[in-house]
Amino acid sequence: MSKVLFAVTSHFKDDSGWESGCYVLEVAVPYFHLIKNDIEIDFVSPKGGPVPVKKLDLDDPKVKSFLKNKEANEKFHASKLPTEVNAADYDAIYFPGGHGVAFDLPYCEGIAKIAGKIYDKGGVVCAVCHGGAGLLNVKLADGSFLIEGKNLTAFSNKEEEAIGTEKKVPFLLETALIEKGAKYSCVANWQEYVVVDGRLITGQNPSSDLEMAKELVKVLKEK
Repeated sequence: MSKVLFAVTSHFKDDSGWESGCYVLEVAVPYFHLIKNDIEIDFVSPKGGPVPVKKLDLDDPKVKSFLKNKEANEKFHASKLPTEVNAADYDAIYFPGGHGVAFDLPYCEGIAKIAGKIYDKGGVVCAVCHGGAGLLNVKLADGSFLIEGKNLTAFSNKEEEAIGTEKKVPFLLETALIEKGAKYSCVANWQEYVVVDGRLITGQNPSSDLEMAKELVKVLKEK
Protein backbone atom coordinates (compact mmCIF):
# COMPACT_ATOMS: atom_id res chain seq x y z
CA MET A 1 0.00 0.00 0.00
CA SER A 2 1.33 3.45 -0.95
CA LYS A 3 1.56 6.16 1.69
CA VAL A 4 1.15 9.89 1.15
CA LEU A 5 2.06 12.61 3.64
CA PHE A 6 -0.17 15.70 3.68
CA ALA A 7 1.88 18.75 4.78
CA VAL A 8 -0.46 21.39 6.21
CA THR A 9 -0.10 24.80 7.83
CA SER A 10 -0.10 25.63 11.55
CA HIS A 11 -0.68 29.36 10.93
CA PHE A 12 -4.06 30.95 11.65
CA LYS A 13 -3.79 34.70 12.35
CA ASP A 14 -1.24 37.30 11.30
CA ASP A 15 -0.29 40.37 13.37
CA SER A 16 -3.31 42.28 12.07
CA GLY A 17 -5.71 39.51 13.14
CA TRP A 18 -6.41 38.30 9.60
CA GLU A 19 -7.53 34.67 9.72
CA SER A 20 -6.27 32.23 7.12
CA GLY A 21 -5.24 28.68 8.08
CA CYS A 22 -5.69 25.55 5.99
CA TYR A 23 -8.28 25.34 3.21
CA VAL A 24 -9.86 22.03 4.19
CA LEU A 25 -11.59 21.44 0.85
CA GLU A 26 -8.17 20.96 -0.76
CA VAL A 27 -7.48 18.36 1.92
CA ALA A 28 -10.84 16.59 1.79
CA VAL A 29 -11.17 16.06 -1.97
CA PRO A 30 -7.71 14.50 -2.52
CA TYR A 31 -8.01 12.57 0.77
CA PHE A 32 -11.15 10.72 -0.30
CA HIS A 33 -9.82 10.04 -3.80
CA LEU A 34 -6.57 8.60 -2.46
CA ILE A 35 -8.30 6.52 0.22
CA LYS A 36 -10.61 5.14 -2.48
CA ASN A 37 -7.49 3.96 -4.28
CA ASP A 38 -6.12 2.16 -1.19
CA ILE A 39 -3.54 4.83 -0.38
CA GLU A 40 -2.74 5.51 3.26
CA ILE A 41 -2.49 9.12 4.48
CA ASP A 42 -0.78 10.88 7.38
CA PHE A 43 -0.56 14.58 8.26
CA VAL A 44 2.39 16.74 9.27
CA SER A 45 2.49 20.43 10.20
CA PRO A 46 5.19 22.79 11.52
CA LYS A 47 3.77 22.79 15.07
CA GLY A 48 1.97 19.44 15.02
CA GLY A 49 -1.46 18.87 16.54
CA PRO A 50 -4.76 20.44 15.42
CA VAL A 51 -4.81 22.17 12.04
CA PRO A 52 -6.30 25.71 12.03
CA VAL A 53 -9.23 26.41 9.69
CA LYS A 54 -11.63 29.29 9.10
CA LYS A 55 -15.21 28.61 10.24
CA LEU A 56 -16.48 29.71 6.83
CA ASP A 57 -14.57 26.86 5.18
CA LEU A 58 -16.38 24.29 7.32
CA ASP A 59 -19.73 24.85 5.56
CA ASP A 60 -18.80 22.94 2.40
CA PRO A 61 -20.55 19.51 2.22
CA LYS A 62 -17.31 17.75 1.23
CA VAL A 63 -15.52 19.30 4.20
CA LYS A 64 -18.36 18.22 6.51
CA SER A 65 -18.05 14.66 5.20
CA PHE A 66 -14.30 14.74 5.77
CA LEU A 67 -14.62 15.93 9.35
CA LYS A 68 -17.40 13.41 10.08
CA ASN A 69 -15.09 10.61 8.97
CA LYS A 70 -13.60 9.33 12.24
CA GLU A 71 -10.17 8.33 10.90
CA ALA A 72 -9.79 11.46 8.75
CA ASN A 73 -10.83 13.79 11.55
CA GLU A 74 -8.52 12.16 14.08
CA LYS A 75 -5.49 12.29 11.78
CA PHE A 76 -6.21 15.85 10.67
CA HIS A 77 -6.44 17.11 14.24
CA ALA A 78 -3.39 15.18 15.41
CA SER A 79 -0.90 16.14 12.72
CA LYS A 80 2.64 14.94 13.34
CA LEU A 81 5.63 17.15 14.06
CA PRO A 82 8.32 17.04 11.36
CA THR A 83 10.63 15.30 13.86
CA GLU A 84 8.07 12.47 14.14
CA VAL A 85 8.12 11.76 10.40
CA ASN A 86 10.45 9.38 8.58
CA ALA A 87 10.56 10.38 4.92
CA ALA A 88 11.45 6.82 3.96
CA ASP A 89 7.93 5.72 4.94
CA TYR A 90 6.22 7.78 2.22
CA ASP A 91 5.82 7.54 -1.53
CA ALA A 92 4.62 11.13 -1.91
CA ILE A 93 4.09 14.40 -0.10
CA TYR A 94 1.19 16.76 -0.83
CA PHE A 95 0.91 20.45 0.12
CA PRO A 96 -2.77 21.58 0.22
CA GLY A 97 -3.52 25.30 0.14
CA GLY A 98 -5.02 27.95 2.34
CA HIS A 99 -3.36 31.32 2.83
CA GLY A 100 -1.80 30.10 6.07
CA VAL A 101 0.71 28.04 4.09
CA ALA A 102 2.45 31.21 2.87
CA PHE A 103 3.17 32.26 6.45
CA ASP A 104 4.90 29.14 7.77
CA LEU A 105 5.62 26.27 5.37
CA PRO A 106 8.27 28.07 3.26
CA TYR A 107 10.23 28.57 6.49
CA CYS A 108 9.74 25.11 8.00
CA GLU A 109 13.09 23.45 7.44
CA GLY A 110 11.90 20.11 8.78
CA ILE A 111 9.08 19.71 6.26
CA ALA A 112 11.24 21.02 3.41
CA LYS A 113 13.84 18.36 4.22
CA ILE A 114 11.17 15.64 4.30
CA ALA A 115 9.90 16.72 0.86
CA GLY A 116 13.43 16.78 -0.55
CA LYS A 117 14.17 13.30 0.77
CA ILE A 118 10.92 11.88 -0.62
CA TYR A 119 11.72 13.31 -4.06
CA ASP A 120 15.37 12.19 -3.92
CA LYS A 121 14.34 8.59 -3.28
CA GLY A 122 12.02 8.55 -6.29
CA GLY A 123 8.85 9.78 -4.61
CA VAL A 124 6.31 12.32 -5.80
CA VAL A 125 5.87 15.93 -4.63
CA CYS A 126 2.47 17.62 -5.12
CA ALA A 127 0.85 20.95 -4.31
CA VAL A 128 -2.40 22.76 -5.01
CA CYS A 129 -3.14 26.49 -4.87
CA HIS A 130 -1.21 28.24 -2.03
CA GLY A 131 0.26 24.84 -1.18
CA GLY A 132 2.88 25.77 -3.77
CA ALA A 133 4.43 28.03 -1.13
CA GLY A 134 5.60 24.88 0.61
CA LEU A 135 7.78 24.09 -2.41
CA LEU A 136 9.77 27.33 -2.37
CA ASN A 137 12.65 26.17 -0.18
CA VAL A 138 12.68 22.44 -0.84
CA LYS A 139 16.23 21.42 -1.72
CA LEU A 140 17.52 18.18 -3.18
CA ALA A 141 20.57 16.20 -2.10
CA ASP A 142 22.76 18.04 -4.61
CA GLY A 143 21.84 21.39 -3.03
CA SER A 144 19.63 22.57 -5.89
CA PHE A 145 16.07 23.80 -5.40
CA LEU A 146 13.46 21.21 -6.36
CA ILE A 147 11.42 23.68 -8.40
CA GLU A 148 14.33 25.19 -10.33
CA GLY A 149 13.70 24.65 -14.06
CA LYS A 150 10.50 22.67 -13.35
CA ASN A 151 7.14 23.29 -15.00
CA LEU A 152 4.49 24.03 -12.40
CA THR A 153 1.45 26.07 -11.46
CA ALA A 154 -0.06 27.56 -8.28
CA PHE A 155 -2.50 30.27 -7.22
CA SER A 156 -1.95 33.10 -9.70
CA ASN A 157 -1.31 36.77 -9.00
CA LYS A 158 -4.54 37.59 -10.86
CA GLU A 159 -6.53 35.24 -8.62
CA GLU A 160 -4.95 36.81 -5.53
CA GLU A 161 -5.91 40.27 -6.78
CA ALA A 162 -9.44 39.09 -7.66
CA ILE A 163 -10.16 38.19 -4.03
CA GLY A 164 -8.41 41.27 -2.66
CA THR A 165 -5.71 39.49 -0.69
CA GLU A 166 -2.65 40.60 -2.66
CA LYS A 167 -1.71 43.04 0.11
CA LYS A 168 -2.46 40.59 2.94
CA VAL A 169 -0.22 37.71 1.91
CA PRO A 170 3.51 37.95 2.77
CA PHE A 171 4.36 37.51 -0.93
CA LEU A 172 2.70 36.80 -4.25
CA LEU A 173 3.15 33.10 -4.86
CA GLU A 174 3.37 33.21 -8.65
CA THR A 175 6.13 35.83 -8.44
CA ALA A 176 8.03 33.96 -5.71
CA LEU A 177 8.01 30.70 -7.69
CA ILE A 178 9.33 32.40 -10.80
CA GLU A 179 12.06 34.12 -8.77
CA LYS A 180 13.17 30.67 -7.56
CA GLY A 181 13.61 29.53 -11.16
CA ALA A 182 10.33 27.68 -11.71
CA LYS A 183 8.68 27.65 -15.14
CA TYR A 184 5.30 28.92 -14.00
CA SER A 185 2.11 28.79 -16.06
CA CYS A 186 -1.58 29.32 -15.35
CA VAL A 187 -4.97 29.60 -17.02
CA ALA A 188 -7.95 31.92 -16.41
CA ASN A 189 -9.06 32.53 -12.83
CA TRP A 190 -10.72 29.58 -11.06
CA GLN A 191 -10.38 27.18 -14.00
CA GLU A 192 -9.06 23.67 -13.42
CA TYR A 193 -5.39 23.41 -14.34
CA VAL A 194 -2.82 20.79 -13.39
CA VAL A 195 0.81 20.58 -14.50
CA VAL A 196 2.75 17.31 -14.34
CA ASP A 197 6.53 17.54 -14.66
CA GLY A 198 7.79 14.03 -13.96
CA ARG A 199 7.33 13.47 -10.23
CA LEU A 200 6.21 17.06 -9.52
CA ILE A 201 2.44 17.54 -9.75
CA THR A 202 0.83 20.94 -9.15
CA GLY A 203 -2.67 22.41 -9.38
CA GLN A 204 -3.50 26.09 -9.81
CA ASN A 205 -6.50 26.55 -7.51
CA PRO A 206 -9.28 24.74 -5.59
CA SER A 207 -10.86 23.61 -8.88
CA SER A 208 -7.72 21.58 -9.56
CA ASP A 209 -7.52 19.44 -6.41
CA LEU A 210 -9.30 16.34 -7.74
CA GLU A 211 -7.39 16.30 -11.02
CA MET A 212 -4.13 16.66 -9.07
CA ALA A 213 -5.13 13.65 -6.95
CA LYS A 214 -5.97 11.62 -10.06
CA GLU A 215 -2.56 12.39 -11.55
CA LEU A 216 -0.88 11.40 -8.28
CA VAL A 217 -2.69 8.05 -8.23
CA LYS A 218 -1.67 7.48 -11.85
CA VAL A 219 2.03 8.12 -11.07
CA LEU A 220 1.94 5.94 -7.94
CA LYS A 221 0.35 3.05 -9.82
CA GLU A 222 2.97 3.33 -12.57
CA LYS A 223 5.66 3.03 -9.94
